[in-house]
Amino acid sequence: MPVKTYTWISLWFLLTTPIIAWDIGYCFMRPRSMEGGDLHWFWVPYGKYQTIDYVYGVPAFEKGDGFPNAQSLLNIVETSMNLIYLYTAHITAWPPASLVGFTAAALTLSKTLLYWAQEYYCNFCAIGHNSLGDLIKYYILSNSSWVIVPALIIMRLGKDLIADLNLAHQVSATAAPRKIC
Repeated sequence: MPVKTYTWISLWFLLTTPIIAWDIGYCFMRPRSMEGGDLHWFWVPYGKYQTIDYVYGVPAFEKGDGFPNAQSLLNIVETSMNLIYLYTAHITAWPPASLVGFTAAALTLSKTLLYWAQEYYCNFCAIGHNSLGDLIKYYILSNSSWVIVPALIIMRLGKDLIADLNLAHQVSATAAPRKIC
């Protein structure tokens, strides 16, 4: 059976790859990537963001907080899976490609929800200093696509996987009678 692909899913995986790579670089290169660092020129927008979300800023770095780099390590795994999905779905037409894409989207969604849950359970320790306007503009709106799109991908690819599993079950049930011993 051919791999069913969706342009919007493939575009999401393709277009988010350089964004995530840029984010990984920022986290792994701190403090050099931070404002005042010799490599900050490549991550200029993070100068603002590191004041909005302290996980990316000086407070977390000075504390030795491992969360930013831990989530960046998971970003490498999820982005690798995004690229594997693109390759296996569009180049090799490998039937399990949808499972890879589903899993990659589930990683993105769960990691983002973990990030938000961390804020909730630490009493908004990294973002609570912001005004409501800044919080909405620079945190909620900029991060909500990392929840919404992966959730939609999970639903779409999940429906396809369920349909494939149901079809496989029907074929196996009609292909060979079961023997009762």
